[in-house]
Amino acid sequence: MENKTKIDRNWFLFDASKKPVGRFCTEVASVLIGKNKTNYAPNKDVGDHVVVINTDKLYMTGNKENSKRYFKHSGYIGSTKVVEFNELKEKDSRIIIEKAVLGMLPKNKLMKDRSKRLHLYKNETHSHQNIKFIN
Repeated sequence: MENKTKIDRNWFLFDASKKPVGRFCTEVASVLIGKNKTNYAPNKDVGDHVVVINTDKLYMTGNKENSKRYFKHSGYIGSTKVVEFNELKEKDSRIIIEKAVLGMLPKNKLMKDRSKRLHLYKNETHSHQNIKFIN
């Protein structure tokens, strides 16, 4: 039986400029959940830390860069806010990956702890230089 102190959490380094956003974020989400481990269980949090670099260089295939929209609604009538992919990429590209990855995580009690292990950086420099990465 695993408890929080015995879980071995590894660190993974992913480069956002290598794959399209959707394919890339599914890999990140599965590592955060812990599906790459042999002791995975849906009710246990055995996931690893993920550091994502080069979020400014992310891309989408096809015409999605021009047509993708992100919606936000407060619940009041007429309060829908729409932001285009290119606008959000210029403003803060980390939000795009964060929305995609958090949308792929299961919506349960473990989601908060899993989302804290996601570290996003706009370029190649990050504050986790002294950590030994697996990937």
